Amino acid sequence: MSSIRRIESGARMSQAVIANGFVFLAGQVAPDPARDVEDQTRQVLAEIDRLLAAAGSDKRKILSANVFLARISDFAAMNRSWDAWVPADAKPARATIEAALAAPEYKVEIQVTALA
Repeated sequence: MSSIRRIESGARMSQAVIANGFVFLAGQVAPDPARDVEDQTRQVLAEIDRLLAAAGSDKRKILSANVFLARISDFAAMNRSWDAWVPADAKPARATIEAALAAPEYKVEIQVTALA
């Protein structure tokens, strides 16, 4: 049986789970949601970098990403931050969905799965 490691576990969930050579991140939102969607996206991507590093991985190993936008009209602004961050030769499979997020101040949430 493989081992499972959890990072930043709380009462409801873990921010990351490592199992069977994969890293599963919880959906990440901006620590400072008072910003616009472009800056919130930069904050979220920095959180993803931090959690992947804690799991022994990095953005070049991301296999898939789910991007949730409160307003799909923010797609281009979110992509400006995403495009500056994602490695040109290591783009993951990705879906972008308009969704009601956990609180109205959040404009973007991103969840990724990566190799450990």
